[in-house]
Amino acid sequence: MTDLVARARPFALLVLTGAGLVGGLILTLVGRPDAAAWVWAVPAVVVGIRLAWSIVRDLIAGKAGVDVIAVLAIAGALALRELFAASVIAVMLATGEALESYAEGRAHRELTALLGRAPNDVRRYRDGELDVCPIGEVRVGDRLLVRPGEVVPVDGVVRGDPAVLDESALTGESRLVNREEGDTVSSGVVNAGGPFDLQAIATADASTYAGIVRLVEEAGQAKAPFVRLADRYALYFVPLTLGMAGLAWILSGDPTRALAVLVVATPCPLLLAAPIAIVAGISRAARRGVIVKGGGPLEALARARVLLFDKTGTLTAGRPHLATVEAPDGDPDEVLRLAAALEQASPHVLAAAIVHAARRRDLTLSLPVDVVETPGGGVAGTVEGRAVAVGSAGFVAGEDGLPTWARELRRRAVMEGSSNVFVRIDGRIAGALILDDPIRPETPRAVRSLRRAGFARIIMVTGDHHAVAELVGAAIGLDGVLADRAPADKVDAVRTERDIAGGPLVMVGDGINDAPALAVADVGVAMGARGATASSEAADIVITVDRLDRLAEAVRIARHSRSIAVQSVIAGMGMSLVAMVLAAFGFLPVVAGALLQEAIDVAVILNALRALRGGTERPIIVPGWADTGGRLMTEHRTLAPGIARLRVVADHLDTMGPAEARDALVGVRSFLVETLVPHEEEEDREVYPLLASAIGTDDATAALHRTHTEIFHLVRLFGRIVDEIGTDGPTIDDRTDVQRALYGLDAIVRLHMAQEEELYASIDPDVSAELTLRAA
Repeated sequence: MTDLVARARPFALLVLTGAGLVGGLILTLVGRPDAAAWVWAVPAVVVGIRLAWSIVRDLIAGKAGVDVIAVLAIAGALALRELFAASVIAVMLATGEALESYAEGRAHRELTALLGRAPNDVRRYRDGELDVCPIGEVRVGDRLLVRPGEVVPVDGVVRGDPAVLDESALTGESRLVNREEGDTVSSGVVNAGGPFDLQAIATADASTYAGIVRLVEEAGQAKAPFVRLADRYALYFVPLTLGMAGLAWILSGDPTRALAVLVVATPCPLLLAAPIAIVAGISRAARRGVIVKGGGPLEALARARVLLFDKTGTLTAGRPHLATVEAPDGDPDEVLRLAAALEQASPHVLAAAIVHAARRRDLTLSLPVDVVETPGGGVAGTVEGRAVAVGSAGFVAGEDGLPTWARELRRRAVMEGSSNVFVRIDGRIAGALILDDPIRPETPRAVRSLRRAGFARIIMVTGDHHAVAELVGAAIGLDGVLADRAPADKVDAVRTERDIAGGPLVMVGDGINDAPALAVADVGVAMGARGATASSEAADIVITVDRLDRLAEAVRIARHSRSIAVQSVIAGMGMSLVAMVLAAFGFLPVVAGALLQEAIDVAVILNALRALRGGTERPIIVPGWADTGGRLMTEHRTLAPGIARLRVVADHLDTMGPAEARDALVGVRSFLVETLVPHEEEEDREVYPLLASAIGTDDATAALHRTHTEIFHLVRLFGRIVDEIGTDGPTIDDRTDVQRALYGLDAIVRLHMAQEEELYASIDPDVSAELTLRAA
């Protein structure tokens, strides 16, 4: 209520002064000049007293205000009996204050919205009944009811009926998401479906949204260095104005010249335009899921030219992903099913990835029994009456050692930076699971966008081995790779690169081990969607959505906002100084000066509000992409096991018997002809035209279309080779031709999928979804 009154006060003052100005004019026209003088004078006195009290409060607080110019202007107009001018000055000042209030409200709108959404009460189950209690009383394990349209109060797990959620407040993306029984839900999202039960896994203070609210509160407290510099210059503006006014009076002998200088003098470009532009940038970044902790980090981000990235969880997905299932003598799906069934009993991070991959393939997982886990080795137990062991090579193979195919696989995994988990079934090594940490689909585009935004040097600093780090760095086009770095080494790397750069440096990370480097950097950026609290607390900027390309957006917003702030100050103060000179020489009367002063204020504030839009790259917008893109990515994941099978068959073809080899090749051909080719044809026929239309040219999709042509050619070639294989199986020459075709298909299909996923990731799902909703 207090905030509402405070926001309404400037507009009430504008109504009062405006009514006084208009009322005085009417009284003058009807021949009541004395009454008109009082009607003009009273609002001017009210405004003058209010400004004088503001000056006193500033002085008590140890701050020097520039409102003294406005007070002197009103007092001078009243003293010189320029009552109409005094009324006009009062109206102009009230208009400026109202405009400032409006502009600050616009600039703070997204930040205020985040703070205002925090719930105060919850509905909690107690003894079979539902009661309402303050959110601060919620404890871990409490079961809550979240009604339609309500904000999820604490982090929790869905219980009972599934939930349909709007996560746009946290992610900036307007797509609705479904959360099933057992799925984790972050506080701050909105229930967009029916009521559902939530079991709390954190208290309100420890939940996601509370952390974001704390970050937002910090964002509004610190001034940018440029804004602090503007404040200092505004103080110099007071003696400059008084000196110019006094000089004009002395040289001309006309006190109205001094009054005209005071009236036209405005420090508004310094005091209002700069902070409004900076805060508008902070607010705009918040709308895209990037919380900037104040104007200082925003300005430093705008000036930075060197960028350091951590690897895991920043440039890469940060969680293991099952890439391949190798089963030379069996069914890969069966090997995965038994391994995942056993891994259900393990808390290991790789176990979760294996179970997740099996469920994505709709494999039925039985509950294991007699489970024994060896730390650092693996887990063993019984699944459906079969003895299963999953773990490292030493744990699974024991004293027998690994077979030849397994040794080759392990060597290849080490070279490629992947993890390998072996599977033993009934005493025999039946297969292996290859897991990797894939590069984020949006990472290459984000790096290119950051270069276009002005970063001259982009480096990766990671604790991973040099070979793995070099592979990732080369894949995304970085300028340098610093590998095998402990947390203390990362701090040293930040300091060294900053000394070389000679300017602000940005460090991006997501884990606890990144926190020291984030704290030392000029701008620390935490990928806070899953990152540790320590990194989020140490960082100056927190990206709350799990997308690296939002960093490039934040950089462009920061540079756009700072550019507008500088532009507003230079142009506004230039116009103000010119007007003061004109007034001092008598070319600008008092009333005209007041109107010009207000025009300058309005111009610079409206210009500052331009920071709320523009400055970013034009997004690729495809109506309906929120659904289409999700479907295509799901299809890619479905195709992954079949694509991985190409290389597995090629690797083991020489060790297969004739009948086994023919069956394997027929199975691969079936996958290619019946699954892969129809998928690629559909993309060529339906998806690529949509993308070409959205981009404005078919240049981007032409290369992908050419790759399709090559894939179709290799599939036809492979099919002809398989058709020519007799019942006795492939000959030595056949095997060579088949392996050549399979290796070629494996390489080109993997590259093609990566290119497509990078392009798909560049499409803005938020805007595309919004356009689809509008069309509906």
